[in-house]
Amino acid sequence: MTERIPAAIIDTVDPRIPLRLTPALAGGPIHTRSFTGLFRNLRLVGAGFLFLLYFGTQWLNWEGRQAVLWDLGRQQFHIFGATFWPQDFILLSALLIIAAFGLFFITVLAGRVWCGYACPQSTWTWVFMWAEQVTEGDRNQRIKLDAAGWSLNKLLRRGAKHGLWLAVSLATAIAFVGYFTPVRALVSELFSLQLGMTTAFWLFFFTAATYINAGWLREQVCVHMCPYSRFQSVMFDADTMTVAYDDARGEQRGARRKDSDPKAQGLGDCIDCTLCVQVCPTGIDIRDGLQLDCISCGACIDACDSVMDKMGYARGLVRYSSERALEGGQTRLLRPRLVGYATALVVMIGAFIWALDARPLLSLDVTRDRTLYRENMQGQIENMYSLKLINKTQQRHSYRIALQNGPFELQGPGEVSLAPGEIVDLPVSVALVDDSESGRSQRALHFVALEAGNPASSVSAQSTFIAPRLR
Repeated sequence: MTERIPAAIIDTVDPRIPLRLTPALAGGPIHTRSFTGLFRNLRLVGAGFLFLLYFGTQWLNWEGRQAVLWDLGRQQFHIFGATFWPQDFILLSALLIIAAFGLFFITVLAGRVWCGYACPQSTWTWVFMWAEQVTEGDRNQRIKLDAAGWSLNKLLRRGAKHGLWLAVSLATAIAFVGYFTPVRALVSELFSLQLGMTTAFWLFFFTAATYINAGWLREQVCVHMCPYSRFQSVMFDADTMTVAYDDARGEQRGARRKDSDPKAQGLGDCIDCTLCVQVCPTGIDIRDGLQLDCISCGACIDACDSVMDKMGYARGLVRYSSERALEGGQTRLLRPRLVGYATALVVMIGAFIWALDARPLLSLDVTRDRTLYRENMQGQIENMYSLKLINKTQQRHSYRIALQNGPFELQGPGEVSLAPGEIVDLPVSVALVDDSESGRSQRALHFVALEAGNPASSVSAQSTFIAPRLR
């Protein structure tokens, strides 16, 4: 039976405690407070690396072309030294399955850390929040600006913010479209106003999508639109590491002097400063327990640790921990579900690497002509075929065409030279040179294409040979 972390439903309010709604509960915009700390630095390093990959990879060159380019028009997908074709899409499906199992594994191990550190939605949202802070000030200044009437100062600040948002959105769209069309030509056409209608549409679409998702929807995408937030809870168990508030240590909450004895006042370590709420990008109060909205970004940990340092208390009132550890037990790392996902991942990654290495770099398809058969000048029965060859490598190669076995003779070009990525349709005829088995109307026929100078590299395709049945 699947273990689930119990969720408490709060249906009563203590009248002695003043009701204080978070921005998410109140329905207003969430204004996060700036902060520093270990997990913020980890997120900055990780996001910087991902941004470098995303914005920089398409500008790399490889053997005279763009290193990573999904050329939809020519149906060629270049990834550095490898070229993939539509026939290789099974590899993409396998890669997506591996990514899904990787997400399952990390979720069971450490909760929703993908969302907090690597998800594009949250990563771009942090960038847009930074733009807000640069143009409108820190949290309190933004709240005051929201409440203030329109003025030249407010207009200029809002205009600068949305200008930065649009600039980041356009750069994001250019980078994305640049993986499907040569990015240098794309930028040149954009600034010379010579974009085609299709390219212009996709640039506008991805600019608008980034601007709306990261600028306006933000946490609503994580909470209401992302399917991962819905099914993640069923993957948690009592040993999953999540961002958690140590209730036993923190309660009762309350303000106090730094040099006072909290135990004498019946207080825990939580001073009820609400900084954990003010830095949360989804506007939740982590002290209410595990919640669907938490993206495990660790912002509340950094904020709480800074307060603990100032008060002279031990860090870790809010920390990454498991339900079992919070109850006084020991977190179990090796458990059946986690081991199962890890084993499946290793097997699938190994199979993917093998399939990638064994992928044929020459494609051979055979189509028999609709004409049943004909008789040639020597009185032999002939069938006509069309051979479609694709050189999937990035070098020119010569290939020898032959028949693998049977009483047949190939008539047509015996060798063909193909440029990198070239596709050629080669018409050939095959004659039946031994009709001793004239009682059979169909015979199996095997074509083979061998790379010149490397007979070990070959590919074959099967077809049928049709002849009249004689009794």
